Amino acid sequence: METNIKRRKAIINWINKNKGLFFILPWIIGVAWFQFYPFAKSFIYSFTNYTLLNQPKFVGLTNYIRLFTQDMEFWPSLRVTGIYALVVVPFKLAFALLIALILNMKIKGIGLFRTLYYLPSILGGSVAIAVVWKILFMRDGAINGLLAYVGIGPIDWIGDPKTALLTICILSIWQFGSSMVLFLAALKQVPQSLYEAAIIDGAGKLQCFFKITLPMITSILFFNLIMQMINALQEFTSAFIITGGGPMKSTYVLGMKLYTDAFKYYKMGYASALSWIMFFIIICMTLLVFRSSSAWVYYEDGGDF
Repeated sequence: METNIKRRKAIINWINKNKGLFFILPWIIGVAWFQFYPFAKSFIYSFTNYTLLNQPKFVGLTNYIRLFTQDMEFWPSLRVTGIYALVVVPFKLAFALLIALILNMKIKGIGLFRTLYYLPSILGGSVAIAVVWKILFMRDGAINGLLAYVGIGPIDWIGDPKTALLTICILSIWQFGSSMVLFLAALKQVPQSLYEAAIIDGAGKLQCFFKITLPMITSILFFNLIMQMINALQEFTSAFIITGGGPMKSTYVLGMKLYTDAFKYYKMGYASALSWIMFFIIICMTLLVFRSSSAWVYYEDGGDF
């Protein structure tokens, strides 16, 4: 009897000490089942010939070798993805910082302007907005209608390989709200005493920006750079809805190739190999940015990653 009482007390004590674990257990199960399991499974499938219609057949590194040596779409799609990221990431961050600097000023009705500038980030990634964007940039769309008033056009934004990718880039740059909010929060944390001291020493606005503002918000700039780079390298929705990867594969990003191989041709093993190559590219780019952060990111405590 005494042994049972001690055992019950031990169980009760263990439960009391691990209550937090029970609260997050549904989340742990969900992450394990819906994220870690598919993650591991896709790695296994990348070494197989799997088409959903047959059982996975182990083929070793064949999928990876074929991607790098035989697939005529892989390298062009990688180049398109790289160009897209190189255009979108810096311009999005620049616009986000510019608008954050403006919204950091004491202007009447500034709360309304902050909300309006953030809305595109909430709506921009949706299929509906991509459809609207496609209509706006059609040959007889509203954008060409506005340009006609100043004697420009019409421009075949979507049908011309030279401008199709630019059209998608503009949509992504327009969604700068999330980065803007983070920049705005960082600007609020910059001590005003630094500006006052700089002005007393005769520093101008540009000097204050490059010598005080920019160094003080580099940690947020670093975070935004990482997040926007990862998002850009995984781009899919706008290319799929607006151009379908065309014209002449000029907007055929890696995300679209992955979708086509997996859900059009049902080459799940091949698509899994492509997804892991995408993952490896993202990891390498992220590590590269992390490695460079010690040279340009400032932390108040003097620490780094």
